[in-house]
Amino acid sequence: MTNATLELCDNLLLTSPARLPTRYGAFRIYAFQCPYTGEDHVALVRGQIAGRERVLLRLHSECVTGDVFGSERCDCGAQLDAALKKIGKAPRGVLLYLAQEGRGIGIANKIAAYHLQDHGLDTVDANRVLGFPADLRSYKCAACMLRVLGVKSVRLMTNNPAKVEQLESYGLRVADRIPLQIPATAANIRYLRTKKSRLAHLLETPVVNGPRARRRSGRR
Repeated sequence: MTNATLELCDNLLLTSPARLPTRYGAFRIYAFQCPYTGEDHVALVRGQIAGRERVLLRLHSECVTGDVFGSERCDCGAQLDAALKKIGKAPRGVLLYLAQEGRGIGIANKIAAYHLQDHGLDTVDANRVLGFPADLRSYKCAACMLRVLGVKSVRLMTNNPAKVEQLESYGLRVADRIPLQIPATAANIRYLRTKKSRLAHLLETPVVNGPRARRRSGRR
């Protein structure tokens, strides 16, 4: 890690843990606050992870529409559910829930991007019309959270190579990448294809199978 990253890790504010029983199993929940951005991030921890190698990990960026309201425009809610099920069955694991709504542009700009997508743009071009890069997220705080929790190396559930590259650039070893591909629906297939073709996500070519294939797809 760079000196700047180590300073961030040392200054990262951490609450005492609390028990969090969930439908996925029993966790401990921690809250972290970045000293530079003021953003609050959350860690859900299962089992003993301090000093451990190959800890099962999901980095999940906040998605109010998908995680809370069950939106089918994206695969975020389904990925969160799948990841928590996997961690809940594992002897140890951690989910970091990061305050990076809309790939880092915030909920208001995300909804503005949705409006542009409703009129034909894909997620990448909608962000650019609004003056943002395709993906504004950083995983520096995530690497620091794992360092503070004592994790030595991880098995990362992701389709996004940028997460692997960034974690390793901040000194955390990614022992394995575990794909986390959710079946496509008529509502999100364009979104998933954009992830694959324009954001280099490691996905099999998304196709819609079964009854949902016959649903009329809206413009996303």
